[in-house]
Amino acid sequence: MANSGIAWVDIVFDYAVQSLYWAARLLGISYEEINVWLFCIAWPALTVLMTAAIVALWRANRRRHLPIPTNQRE
Repeated sequence: MANSGIAWVDIVFDYAVQSLYWAARLLGISYEEINVWLFCIAWPALTVLMTAAIVALWRANRRRHLPIPTNQRE
């Protein structure tokens, strides 16, 4: 299948394609449909959700580490 000239890339790519064919047969859909579901729907949705979670955790962590204001006058 793959013909990049880099052996390990070809092996990984071929394995990924065969896995998608297997999953497509298991789900009763085509290879193209599973590609669309994975790379056009699931992956972008997970990226958006993970970005939102990271931002929320970053903000919560930042609030926890703010210095405590004191009313001391120098």
